[in-house]
Amino acid sequence: MMKLKSKKFCRGSFKFGNGGGNNGNVKSGEKGVGNCNNISEIKWELRPGGMLVQKRETGSSVGEGMIIVRVSTVSQCHDISIGATSTFGELKMILSLVTNLEPKEQRLLFKGKEREDDEYLHMVGVKDKDKVLLLQDPAIKEMKKLHRLASTTQHIPTTYHTISV
Repeated sequence: MMKLKSKKFCRGSFKFGNGGGNNGNVKSGEKGVGNCNNISEIKWELRPGGMLVQKRETGSSVGEGMIIVRVSTVSQCHDISIGATSTFGELKMILSLVTNLEPKEQRLLFKGKEREDDEYLHMVGVKDKDKVLLLQDPAIKEMKKLHRLASTTQHIPTTYHTISV
């Protein structure tokens, strides 16, 4: 019967040898890791769900994790730079600075569906240079229109005054 050693995983980095540095001439008692010229480091990360995975190697460019989202309204188009793991609510906050529409007045559509404020861009599938449609909420638009109409109506001056007792 053969005994197998269990591998223990823990947070941190490990050194991993790619074969032996002695051109495959491993003697019977050696493990083949002496004089390793090609030593690479494996870095591990713990995901929010508790899964331990090998960390991805990405380019260390400036603005890593940032994407550009093209937000299109009826008459305008804006290129917004935002983090890939941001929410649609955070995108609405940035758009409120650009379009002068409050976040509650905005409706964002991606792939034909209106997206909620707590949905994450990367979970829905928004990638770099993707297009998101911005519409103004029709109910709020109508309320603004009625408020504007009521404030612009002029009062006809009369000689009668109301007296409150």
